[in-house]
Amino acid sequence: MELLVTYDVDTTTPIGRRRLRRVAKICEAYGIRVQKSVFEIVCTDADWLVMRHRLLEIIAHEHDSIRVYSLQRGDFAKAEHLGHSPPAAHDEPLIY
Repeated sequence: MELLVTYDVDTTTPIGRRRLRRVAKICEAYGIRVQKSVFEIVCTDADWLVMRHRLLEIIAHEHDSIRVYSLQRGDFAKAEHLGHSPPAAHDEPLIY
């Protein structure tokens, strides 16, 4: 499955800034950062369930927001890039 994950974490407190780092770390483990708070993720259904659970444990539900858009396989390759925005290499390993 291909997921576009966006998040907005309240960073007005030190605890909020810590939550932001933790959300980013989880997303980095599963996908590629394409903008500051936007990740393109290619994963299995099982990976998504684990990732979702981990994110729900971290965020402050009354302050933070995560949006997940489920796309068809191959949609990332069809994305139009404007300006300085090189395509993400989804076929390469996340860890080098």
